[in-house]
Amino acid sequence: MSLWATINRAVFKRTSTFALVVVGGSFFFERTFEIASVSIFESINKGKLWKDIKHKYEE
Repeated sequence: MSLWATINRAVFKRTSTFALVVVGGSFFFERTFEIASVSIFESINKGKLWKDIKHKYEE
């Protein structure tokens, strides 16, 4: 059996299953995208963020 037939039977046949896959996929995509974005932002701005310079201003 082909891959498309297996996916079609498992995911696309029922609307409730398809909706669950969409919601789950969007949740995991959002979390992954946020983690990657924060990581890139922090690497570009290393040394300029509050967490990097906080020790200079605290007593």
